[in-house]
Amino acid sequence: QLQLVESGGGLVQPGGSLRRSCAASGLTFDYHAIGWFRQAPGKEREGVLCISSNSDTRYYADSVKGRFTISRDNAKNTVYLQMNSLKPEDTGVYYCAAAIACRSSNWFDYWGQGTQVTVSS
Repeated sequence: QLQLVESGGGLVQPGGSLRRSCAASGLTFDYHAIGWFRQAPGKEREGVLCISSNSDTRYYADSVKGRFTISRDNAKNTVYLQMNSLKPEDTGVYYCAAAIACRSSNWFDYWGQGTQVTVSS
């Protein structure tokens, strides 16, 4: 059983940066892709980006290209989401999730609890 715990959310001004962490417990972390998803108030959940088990990156949201990056440290069972040049439209609850591959959200079997990111002046 894989469990995911997120950290690093909070309030940031437009143009600022945040680094999110997703720490996994379980014995199969190395074989899982980890994705980040977000849900803004009144909107459906959307995919942001994903990193595969061999560290290939897939962007789900064109709006974050050039601003967000993802990386993983298998020795620490942790995936990092670096968010730069944040915009108010990046506000939402962010979730990390695990799957066998970076595909659509219904492939993701394990989900973190979600943490709030608010971009506001």
